[in-house]
Amino acid sequence: MKKIFLPVLLLLALFLLQSAHPTLEWGFFGHRKINRMAVFTLPPDMMIFYKKNIEYVTDHAVDPDKRRYATKHEAVRHYIDLDIWGEYPFEDLPRTQMGALMKYTDVFVIDKQNDSTQVLGNDLRLDEDDFFIKFQYLENKEVVIPKKKFQSFFYNNILPEYYEDVWEVNLDSFQLYFDEFFPTDKGYKIIAEDKFSEYGVLPFQLMRMQNKLTQAFEKKDAKSILRLSADYGHYIGDAHVPLHTTENYNGQLTNQIGIHAFWESRIPELFAEEEYDFFVGKAEYVENKVDYFWDIILASHRLVDSVLLIEADMVKKFPEDKQFCFDNRNDLTVRTQCRAFAKAYSDRMKGMVEERMTSSVYSLGSLWYTAWVDAGQPDLSSLGNEELTEAEKKELEELNNSVRGGEIKGREH
Repeated sequence: MKKIFLPVLLLLALFLLQSAHPTLEWGFFGHRKINRMAVFTLPPDMMIFYKKNIEYVTDHAVDPDKRRYATKHEAVRHYIDLDIWGEYPFEDLPRTQMGALMKYTDVFVIDKQNDSTQVLGNDLRLDEDDFFIKFQYLENKEVVIPKKKFQSFFYNNILPEYYEDVWEVNLDSFQLYFDEFFPTDKGYKIIAEDKFSEYGVLPFQLMRMQNKLTQAFEKKDAKSILRLSADYGHYIGDAHVPLHTTENYNGQLTNQIGIHAFWESRIPELFAEEEYDFFVGKAEYVENKVDYFWDIILASHRLVDSVLLIEADMVKKFPEDKQFCFDNRNDLTVRTQCRAFAKAYSDRMKGMVEERMTSSVYSLGSLWYTAWVDAGQPDLSSLGNEELTEAEKKELEELNNSVRGGEIKGREH
């Protein structure tokens, strides 16, 4: 018995070990496919350049995920926890990053002599023309600050320190804007704390990428165009995934851990090549970018309940021994959802994964096209194939190594 039992234990241990370390290439299929197929939505004047570099935009579709192992500021760009901010359609949530940060940044006045902290402004309200703040040290007196004045202060004195978790604001600059409300005692200092960004900034990252890509087209900087185009595709793909718009991003709040990779990776890997129609038509110009980005995000969020509830029902009704199988991926044996179970789940969702993935292709092509048009439709025919320098290749290799052996700085999604 012992001679039989020991090898069985060792085999099971090997399965468990390998299933705990799946290769990252498995989870990147969708991002690469979206970037690649977006090229075929472009008009001839753009495709002449993108087709020559289709392998670049395909291979580099996963670079933003790799950067999440290198900097803590990358992770929040991949998601937004909309359910933190109320109920659909989240009308009280500002649609610009400036507005959201203005609304959800706490400003404190600290008495350095007594080492006490008081909230300088709370119960913030922003309307079309003015910004309202209650000052606690003025016995909760509500004062009205012209919106442009507060925006100017925020833009010049808080945003420059945006990447700090807590930052100190120059006292003189604060008094320059708000001297009628602030005590002149030099024993005070001002600090600000961002209470918004930890819950994700994905729609604002899309706007940032759109602006940067437009600038790259204006300069006809081929290397920047390709790098930004590839990165942009990653964020667009993330925006179309329902679980990138909720605090319950991996089913951890509903005992459904692992559903993120199931929906986003396993299902498209099994069925996309054979069943999905990626020829989505020609890219179109996007007039209102902010509304376009938020329409994508909100459409994704409306599907969250279906993603979770259908899977939970499937787990109850599908034969338990038919839900998980061992499969080989890149020379590793991994434990993953069985094909039949994945097919049943996909069918119950009525093509949701295909719709979100193909919509990503169309949206990405349209946004590349929009950036090019806004840049004046520069001639791209003279731009050739872009090769990485040795320094860039070394940087990417270091990122790859950090992914394989490191930890994400920030949450997973």
